[in-house]
Amino acid sequence: MEQSVRVITIDGPAASGKGTVAERIAHELGFHYLDSGALYRLATYRALKLGTPLDDAEALERVASSMAPVFEQGRILLDGEDVTLRIRTEEVSRATSRVAAVPGVRKALFDLQRRAAKAPGLVADGRDMGTVVFPEADLKIFLTASARVRAERRALQLEARGETADREALTRDLEERDRRDRERAEAPLKPAPDAKLLDTSSLGIEEVVKKLLDWWDEAR
Repeated sequence: MEQSVRVITIDGPAASGKGTVAERIAHELGFHYLDSGALYRLATYRALKLGTPLDDAEALERVASSMAPVFEQGRILLDGEDVTLRIRTEEVSRATSRVAAVPGVRKALFDLQRRAAKAPGLVADGRDMGTVVFPEADLKIFLTASARVRAERRALQLEARGETADREALTRDLEERDRRDRERAEAPLKPAPDAKLLDTSSLGIEEVVKKLLDWWDEAR
């Protein structure tokens, strides 16, 4: 990565709002945007489609290392297929934290993520952007929110796509995914020591974006 490239990392648990916020910040600053979660979702979707057992670490590493996704005009193509919406289903969401816990998968995707840092700058969101992938980032943010609030956000997303949503089940699922993310041996979910923490439970998107842009102005 070029030393002149400025990097902002936004980490946090599922449905904490980090993707929406990161994309907005990147747009405001004219920076590139990296949705690292999409890469793990792509690996998971591909594994499910190929029938790869989710407890076969070596097979999952092969699936991840042989991917060649194409990101263009808001779409994501994988193996010639538009998977933009397909990687956002609840089936893929539930399985992704299992796939992301495999060290070989994380290693395979590490270089893809590092190469996303291009001038004039990058906003990267995920689980370990500030702790592992971009530890030299200029500004590190860790967003969180209660599991119930995050479940409500996820439910609204699903319903907007015409899918049904069980809020109690979503809450339990998020709590379980949080536990797996925190306890995994490789790159567990946690704030970087120098990250700024923000609980978004009672904040709207505009409030969060403004707060992060203020922090960026202070960091420059």
